[in-house]
Amino acid sequence: MNRDKVLALFDRELRREAAPDGPESKVERVGDVVRQVGPEHAWNGVIWSGLGPGDADAAIAEQVRFFGALGRAFEWKLYDHDRPADLDRRLLAAGFTAEPAETLMIAEAAPIAGAGVVVPDGVRLEPVSGRDGVERLAGVHEIAFGATHDHIRERLPAQLATGTVVAVLALAGDVPISAARMDLHPGTRFAGLWGGGTVPEWRGRGVYRALVAYRAREAVARGYDYLQVDASDQSRPILARLGFTPLTTTTPYVHP
Repeated sequence: MNRDKVLALFDRELRREAAPDGPESKVERVGDVVRQVGPEHAWNGVIWSGLGPGDADAAIAEQVRFFGALGRAFEWKLYDHDRPADLDRRLLAAGFTAEPAETLMIAEAAPIAGAGVVVPDGVRLEPVSGRDGVERLAGVHEIAFGATHDHIRERLPAQLATGTVVAVLALAGDVPISAARMDLHPGTRFAGLWGGGTVPEWRGRGVYRALVAYRAREAVARGYDYLQVDASDQSRPILARLGFTPLTTTTPYVHP
């Protein structure tokens, strides 16, 4: 993989030319800032910026005023290669808080889809559909990640209905033990992997790998070339063994 070429493609297709990630949201370009605006339960924030040292502070202040007038907390999704080089310090000075950094990892979908990853014994995978499936997905995420996932309950049904998300449950018998989602970006070459949280007693048995392979096959069937993940420290080694390449880091800067 040509890292620079793929990163430039990612920046163009999923950031500068981004489409909204749900039917209730819209993407706006204001000067050199691309932002998504939606209802309170949706993701609100800055997707991309092309700022220089002379205009960065004014652009940051403009976004704080804009989302503040809407009564929205919002996120500035900063990537390590974004400019100016001190944009992180400027965001902190403007009242943002940095959340843990993650690694942007990308892989070609076809090799992972065809790698022969097996589902662990005693586990079956089931596509998510309907309110019951969404509730089970949110419930197992809450156990796996230790946090409420009401935003999934509110957003995922509409995303499934419009075909912009694929979601899957891993079950041991009839008990959900893990779940994952894949964002589809029509008109681009990328599908994004999210979730993959597994309950503690099933970790380390290959469930996460099976969910990645399942989504890779779904991506290939829909014509996508690349899989993209914002990887935590826990998932990064697994993804690297599957063939994902780290391209840069990304840090959410959140403004209340």
